[in-house]
Amino acid sequence: MAAPMSELSGWFPALAIGVTFLKFLLINTYHSTDFEVHRNWLAITHSLPVSQWYFEDTSEWTLDYPPFFAWFEYCLSHVAKYFDKEMLVVQNLSYASPATILFQRLSVMFVDLVFFYAARECCKTVGDNKAKEMIGKPSFALAALLVWNFGLLIVDHIHFQYNGFLFGILLLSIARHCQSRHLEGALLFAILLNLKHIFLYIAPAYGIFLLRSFCFTSNNSDGSIKWRSLSVVRLAALGTIVLSVFALSFGPFIAMGQLPQVVSRLFPFKRGLCHAYWAPNLWALYNGADKALSILGVKLKVLDVDTLPKASMTGGLVQEFQHSVLPSVTPLATLICTVVSITPALLHLWFRPSGARGFVRCIVICAMGSFMFGWHVHEKAILMAILPLSLLAVESKEDARTFLLLTTTGHFSLLPLLFTAAELPIKVLLMVLYTLFTFTSLKTLLSKESSLLSSVEGLYLAGLVPLEVLCEWVYPLTTWQGSMPFIPLLVTSTYCALGVTYSFIRLYLSLLRGQGVKLKDKSQ
Repeated sequence: MAAPMSELSGWFPALAIGVTFLKFLLINTYHSTDFEVHRNWLAITHSLPVSQWYFEDTSEWTLDYPPFFAWFEYCLSHVAKYFDKEMLVVQNLSYASPATILFQRLSVMFVDLVFFYAARECCKTVGDNKAKEMIGKPSFALAALLVWNFGLLIVDHIHFQYNGFLFGILLLSIARHCQSRHLEGALLFAILLNLKHIFLYIAPAYGIFLLRSFCFTSNNSDGSIKWRSLSVVRLAALGTIVLSVFALSFGPFIAMGQLPQVVSRLFPFKRGLCHAYWAPNLWALYNGADKALSILGVKLKVLDVDTLPKASMTGGLVQEFQHSVLPSVTPLATLICTVVSITPALLHLWFRPSGARGFVRCIVICAMGSFMFGWHVHEKAILMAILPLSLLAVESKEDARTFLLLTTTGHFSLLPLLFTAAELPIKVLLMVLYTLFTFTSLKTLLSKESSLLSSVEGLYLAGLVPLEVLCEWVYPLTTWQGSMPFIPLLVTSTYCALGVTYSFIRLYLSLLRGQGVKLKDKSQ
């Protein structure tokens, strides 16, 4: 049975209020260049006409999100002017007055209300039990895993971004599909795509699911698709919703003849294969191998150091980059790898649909495939897989096992984002607390008498502790810190990439084996 409304009304507000108090305590912590990125976008959208939004380049942090997010910044700017008008001046680069910091921090907290509502709706889609203890209820565990998610806390409320708002729309869309409110779910996802285009990576899962399980209304006796059951009305309604949203978003820029300029901002392929902080994916392993081979080649005098590429992928730049030893990877190659990695999951969703649970699993696999093989992947993109996987983890032992591995390694890989000494105890404490709760709650729910992880998996995760000590306390004291400052990041990314890759493989195995239980789906 689903979580009763009365129970959610009792403890859910307490969870939301508690995490909000924590966010207030983080207002004066370190913030990254993303803080200036969004301040600049506030200034651009407030001070300039729409026709100049995607041309303005006074700052290096040009507007490169879809139009709906630009309008979102525009709306925020009309509140920002009551805090400090100077933040809305385009020429005021790196402006960060106390009032500006307060406004931007509060704006993230305010739009997190969308995430709270979405998390509450997701809790209604999972089956609950009759456990007397709160921690023994799947809905409570899911709410805590989502609302108190460590990754969102440090990325949004220390590092600074609006991921909670965006992931709230994603989770609300997923919840609506689980509730068989498919047109609402499609509308929400179309809006999301026009807020941040990184969600294009999971669009294939949405397309296949809606076509197969919404537009086609019945199956043959053997489970295969009944082609004559295609509902033209449903297909037309779905198409109208999606096209209307995109027309509203991009229509003004098409009318001004600016679509090519907008697209060039959204897809800047002149950026390198990897972000300044390596995401723990296949390319981290590839880059690590290239670094190791280049260092070894120089030591053995096989390579001439003067002939090696001067740019460093760990120097904070996002320019094009040539590998030193291994063949350089092109955007086309990453696209092909990504498509190949998600195709089996999409085919499974089409030929063997399994309702809401199969849809969520396909979303997670598409997010993981794009994370593993995509071009210029940000390490923060791992949250696109972790958050939806939370819905599966509270109902299936195998999914919980994968979730523990993925969330621990994925969150650990985010720690280098906060490199200042003042934030070191904060990030370590928050991650330890969240990880302890994750292990405790899932074990209580699904495996009280045995461990969720194998001994090898447990040993691998335990290795993160000495790795953190080495990177944060030991290595900075060595003489190598000056000559090879990239080593801690390289080691962290490659070590975490092993765990993320293993989790990706486990997800595919669970898909093929059809393991787990189903989320509540009113359409079945």
